[in-house]
Amino acid sequence: MLNFFYDTVKVYIFMKKQFKLTQSGIDELKAEVALLISQRSEVAERIKTAREFGDLAENAEYSSARQEQEKAENRIGEIENILANVELIKAPRGDAKVQLGSTVALKSDDGKTKQFQVVGTVEADPLNGKISDESPIGQALLGKKSGESVEIKTPADTTTYKITDIS
Repeated sequence: MLNFFYDTVKVYIFMKKQFKLTQSGIDELKAEVALLISQRSEVAERIKTAREFGDLAENAEYSSARQEQEKAENRIGEIENILANVELIKAPRGDAKVQLGSTVALKSDDGKTKQFQVVGTVEADPLNGKISDESPIGQALLGKKSGESVEIKTPADTTTYKITDIS
């Protein structure tokens, strides 16, 4: 979607950023925003109670509660922006090539196995096997077929893996 901003001399075009997410990623963000919204009243009550302690300039409880409120409101805004500009990653059709949304099983020459799901940057969680399509590993995997070898470079070393399965 394009937005136009007219100036007296120039025309500015702004592209809204699209966030690529799987359905499970969308569901997780919706659950997180619902939880944050439900906690608003608790934080407001903590702020109210802390105000009663007196001087706000030297009130650690008040400062802490306000920081928590600000952090939560910022996160709610961020999630709402993501959800308003989301592009659903549909389940890959067939397993011919690695694409966004694919789950890829890899096996190294020494028998080590790894499994990754290629997702958008917002949903990436490497510790849980979800890697971004923009990461070095994601970029190395995209477009590859089952049976192909792929060289994955990490800061520690470079390892060659064979793609054993794409789903």
